[in-house]
Amino acid sequence: MSILRKKIIAGNWKMNKTATEARQLVADIVEELGTFDQADIVLCPPFTAIPACADALEGVTNLILGAQNLHQEKSGAFTGEISGAMLRDLFCRYVIVGHSERRQFFGETCAIVNAK
Repeated sequence: MSILRKKIIAGNWKMNKTATEARQLVADIVEELGTFDQADIVLCPPFTAIPACADALEGVTNLILGAQNLHQEKSGAFTGEISGAMLRDLFCRYVIVGHSERRQFFGETCAIVNAK
């Protein structure tokens, strides 16, 4: 007997959409998807749009909020970074780590990705 895991579809918005634009995009996605539940759909907006997206997803059960990155430390003097606890507090359930752009442009290594 094999148990199939539900598929995950994640949308990474990269460095696009203001919080206002993101709220409208989420509303459009919610309307378009209706009650689709054949996969876990994860929306990964920029950090600045996460609270607006969380608000727009309130009461929506078939879309999940995610983030595009996180820092490997729990806290500290890491200006501009964000921790897993901070993301969890904003209702993010997923985080993209090991993205090719993070490796190419920011020099992230397998060791850093593993620490995250």
